[in-house]
Amino acid sequence: MPRTTPPEPARRIVIAGQAIAYQLRRSPRRTIGLAIDHRGLRVGAPTRARLGDIENLIHEHGQWVLDKLAAWRDRPAPETLQITDGGIISVLDEPLTIRLTTIGRSGWQFGPGMLYLRPDASGNARPSLEKALREKARAVFAERLAHYAPNLAVAPPPLRLSSARTRWGSCSQRGGIALNWRLILMPLAIVDYVVCHELAHLKEMNHSPRFWSVVEQLCPDWKARRLELRRWGKLVAGY
Repeated sequence: MPRTTPPEPARRIVIAGQAIAYQLRRSPRRTIGLAIDHRGLRVGAPTRARLGDIENLIHEHGQWVLDKLAAWRDRPAPETLQITDGGIISVLDEPLTIRLTTIGRSGWQFGPGMLYLRPDASGNARPSLEKALREKARAVFAERLAHYAPNLAVAPPPLRLSSARTRWGSCSQRGGIALNWRLILMPLAIVDYVVCHELAHLKEMNHSPRFWSVVEQLCPDWKARRLELRRWGKLVAGY
């Protein structure tokens, strides 16, 4: 994603008699944008945009803001994954059967069509599952970055794994890329789209038409993959 300044302290605005908190983040973008998720209202604005103009736009979209915030409040919490012996998870769109075991030094091990997990002393296998998926993700993501980076004549950037709930990738000011480890639960084509998206930011640190042309150079069907990412994002929310 584009480079941004750290978010400003939370602000408040009154819409139709309701006090609404919002987080403002400034960046070299050209327009003011509104987004609402589980964290509430977030506003992206150009670096030099006046606060009055920002809040005027929020008021112009006041009913939309209220409706979206209400929808998030009423949304049921995603179901938490239940880890059971014989259960099946999908990794890179391939089914893996979970086997709980007390054998072996490590807390996890991949096998043909299998993922062996050792529960902790309390019988909880989730820590082992996340470690296994993170290790797999790091290897796959590094390989995909190395695969696509030469197409832009750039070196594979430093990789960091992210745990964000709604953000799948980001690009730091120093050119490092963070990718959400939960992407490993999606098909490889979706992983590749996010990899291409973040690599494109090494050339264009914005979402301008030139940026999307770079994405298309790497991933011609990026629009379809972006739609699939949204669908898969809901499916893996419980991990």
